[in-house]
Amino acid sequence: MLAQDQLAVSGEPAVFASSEHAQRHFCIQCGTGLFYTNTENLPNLVDVQTGTLDEPELYPAQAHIQTAERLPWMETAHELPTFERFPSQE
Repeated sequence: MLAQDQLAVSGEPAVFASSEHAQRHFCIQCGTGLFYTNTENLPNLVDVQTGTLDEPELYPAQAHIQTAERLPWMETAHELPTFERFPSQE
């Protein structure tokens, strides 16, 4: 997250009001989600979708948020096998 006045965007994103206080911002050309704002819960902050950045590795995750409704198995999802591409069909 960053302060709203630190956000610089090339072009004008599309905006969807997903609730009374929340807005989701998207690329108007491809539909990629860019960032989220919520005037009630995150005043003057922007929740940027890290995967949209040129160098997302520079911004490692710092917390898990909104876990109240997560699926129980998500708590240990990091323990699952990993594959660089696709799992083999064997």
